[in-house]
Amino acid sequence: MTGTEACTTLVVDDNDTKRYIIGSWLRRAGHTVVEAASGAETWERLADHDVDLVVLDVKLPDMSGTEVCEQIKAAPATESLPVIHISASAVDVADRTRGLRRGADAYMTDPIDPGEFIATVEAVLRYYQARRRAERIAARLAAFTNTSLAINAAETFDELAAVAAAGALDVFQVPAAVFISPPDGRTRRTVDLGHGAWHRDCPPDLFDRLTALTGLRDGTGTAIAAVPAADWRDLLPDTAAEGDVVLMTSRIKRGRPPIGVAIEARGATHEDETNLLRQLGQTLALAMEALRSYTEEHLISLTLQRSLLPATHPSVPGWTFAVRYEPASDQAEVGGDFYEVLDRGDHVLVAIGDVQGHSLHAATVMAEIRHALRAFADEGHDAVTILRLLNGVMQRYHDDQTATMCLMTLDPVTGALQVASAGHLAPLYLSGGTARYGSGGGVLLGFPVEKVAIEEAVVPPGGTVVLMTDGLIEDRDIPLADNLERLRAVAVEVGGEADGDPERFSDRVIAEFGHREDDVALIVLRRDV
Repeated sequence: MTGTEACTTLVVDDNDTKRYIIGSWLRRAGHTVVEAASGAETWERLADHDVDLVVLDVKLPDMSGTEVCEQIKAAPATESLPVIHISASAVDVADRTRGLRRGADAYMTDPIDPGEFIATVEAVLRYYQARRRAERIAARLAAFTNTSLAINAAETFDELAAVAAAGALDVFQVPAAVFISPPDGRTRRTVDLGHGAWHRDCPPDLFDRLTALTGLRDGTGTAIAAVPAADWRDLLPDTAAEGDVVLMTSRIKRGRPPIGVAIEARGATHEDETNLLRQLGQTLALAMEALRSYTEEHLISLTLQRSLLPATHPSVPGWTFAVRYEPASDQAEVGGDFYEVLDRGDHVLVAIGDVQGHSLHAATVMAEIRHALRAFADEGHDAVTILRLLNGVMQRYHDDQTATMCLMTLDPVTGALQVASAGHLAPLYLSGGTARYGSGGGVLLGFPVEKVAIEEAVVPPGGTVVLMTDGLIEDRDIPLADNLERLRAVAVEVGGEADGDPERFSDRVIAEFGHREDDVALIVLRRDV
């Protein structure tokens, strides 16, 4: 056949001789032929065979061919199936018009010329095959769009590999395998056969062999190669692929590990499908590089932040302290949470704060604020003055940033507290089996206002004060007041269970709220009985 693919044709005619003649023409043109003698048999053959074209006589013994054609075009499973009417009796213009209007794609009347018949078949098939390819590509492009969104939304390397493998399966409708190498050096080989992500073992020299197969080697860009089944099985003896494989490898930056995507070859038989695989690989490679860079920056930021936080806190007679810093997750950007406990002899300064944002910049601003806090404390300033001076630092050097801070001045002998607040969460006071929040308030550091909220309190023997950053109690779908009340109730419960031990108390509170979307800093101080 010229310009069309050989296909399976269903010939429906109650005349045995006519079916034989038409079938012989089609077989000589390269078709597979299935036969039916009635409308009822038509549906039986359609159910039993994967039919690409129906040649349908207008006059059948049980119903008219036009009715059969209408039913074919009305059924969702067969609506895109092309139908050619043939007739020896319904041959006038009105008959042909009726047949075409009721769904037929072509209408031929006896006597039928074999050459004209095959040319008509080829013309109808060309249109439908092109239409099916267009529909298939449109569906694959839609799946590719969804996959691209999922790839770019992935927050971990395992998630990235899983969504890429699932997306390749969705796009090409064949089993797929994805190969990535995150910064931890543990190569991921993730396979999706239609039942979810499946992580498989990898040979140690996997990427060298993958890039050798595609010709990418140490270069950058994207390369694709067809890999015979035997070669693929030699590389991965436990492969689940059946038959030949199309392999794509891609690398954005020289010196970085590449990524790879492999699908069964039957999923990419046309150039447009191969190009789609190339685009999928480039999308995955870009997302992989972005996540890798993001992770490296996070590790640098987290290392910096932890190195700047106090390694220890002073020992104050009559008081027990516990501090915690919990990053949101291994993949989250580092925040600007900080704490400080400074023994000034006759009083103790206890500070907790949070610089706006989640980035390396936020961590460096936090470091500056913390060092400035220490310097101003060494100069002998009181808490209110220290907050005003810190506000000046923010306005002068970081006018695009804000920060909250609670700065407490504690008299360790009497338990008297002066709490100076700049927009930070109020302290939580526990005593005698009850818990209450302080007043809090004040304006955030970084605004051209010097107002500082002041609160006076006394911590009785056995009393506890809890300071926290908002990461502990902020959830997207839960009102802040609800979580504050939850913390208060938990603090009362845990305070009794922990027998006043701030370390056990801190662990229980952190565990109660579980994994957080933001960093958490927590200070618990207890006046011994």
